[in-house]
Amino acid sequence: MPSQAQLDYIGTLRAQLYKDAIAKLPPNVLNDPAAAETLAQQIEAQLQTIMPSSNGSGPADGGLSNLIGLGSSAPADLGSTQVSLGVENYDETLAADRIAATADLYYLCLHELLGIWQVMDKLQELFRAGTLRIWNGAGALGLYRFDKHNILRYQRQERGRAYRRVFNYTRVEPGPGARPNAEFHGLFVHFIGETAKFWRDKRISEVIRQNATDPTFGSIAIVRDAGLQSRNNLKNATYGYVNVMRTETSQALEEAFAVLSAPDLRAQFGAESAWDVVELVMWQYFHRAVHASRMNRMAVAGRKIIRWLAEPYVLETNRAAFEAQLSQIAEAAEEWISSEEGLRISRPTPPARNVYARGPSPSGSRRDPVFARSRGRMPADPVVG
Repeated sequence: MPSQAQLDYIGTLRAQLYKDAIAKLPPNVLNDPAAAETLAQQIEAQLQTIMPSSNGSGPADGGLSNLIGLGSSAPADLGSTQVSLGVENYDETLAADRIAATADLYYLCLHELLGIWQVMDKLQELFRAGTLRIWNGAGALGLYRFDKHNILRYQRQERGRAYRRVFNYTRVEPGPGARPNAEFHGLFVHFIGETAKFWRDKRISEVIRQNATDPTFGSIAIVRDAGLQSRNNLKNATYGYVNVMRTETSQALEEAFAVLSAPDLRAQFGAESAWDVVELVMWQYFHRAVHASRMNRMAVAGRKIIRWLAEPYVLETNRAAFEAQLSQIAEAAEEWISSEEGLRISRPTPPARNVYARGPSPSGSRRDPVFARSRGRMPADPVVG
């Protein structure tokens, strides 16, 4: 641990190094902020080699006996006492695998709110009742296997608990001793908005300040702070069975789309793709037109953004390096915002179909009290069941 006298010496040395380095550089180089930042990083890297270490270099009692005047080496003034350099930074202790698991859970949650599992349950019900005229194809075999495998998987209530605890996206009770993560959505939207704003400002500045040495208006500090808040919010929300559940449910989602893509099953609805089957079943049997395209894009973009937060990119303080790493999610942020706005300002269009299955009228359809979304957390109001 250094003393205040050592810290003062290092401060004086830092000022002298800056002064000597600047005196040797031509004026045109000093006008470039990138060159000044590079110079500062080189000087700080040199100072780190002479900075006293706080790990194992001090006395066993941390210098307390010297501070209170015990022993022959007690300092004569406070400036000579040892000063702690601090503890490990909070933001550097994050477990990346937990945040990565959250990214996959977010992807699964939006597909659940879209109604994928409702569609699969309805198709299994029709298959068992003999209403679907399939018997020996890939769709028939897939529905049979999916039904048998479903017994071993986490059920709807358990998935809803995880979504509520991590994202606060359902009305399921999060479980004994757990609480909903009410802060997630606001912090997540804030980070996405700041990321998109940063790149919009950058594009504008590059157009109107073409000859400027610093063509960027945006502040990386605001984006970094928003990212740190969002990922720290998720840090303590992903314990328990979230990791194994997202692995199991992602396998089930892949299996479900293999069934929905089966030619014999698609032929029953005149559908060209698995997504067409989802839209047709949701409208025919639940009288609910879904935002399939928009919610799928939100799921993909949101998963990419949360995966980015799992990496140490947000800890980068160098502007050029941070911008290069942030560019990985620039388009994903814009796509998420565009899809979210589309959910808020428009109603989904029902799929074209001349023959509709018998079922409850739209006015008589019921909202699911378990998976219904409370107002204000998501732009649309995706309801399952």
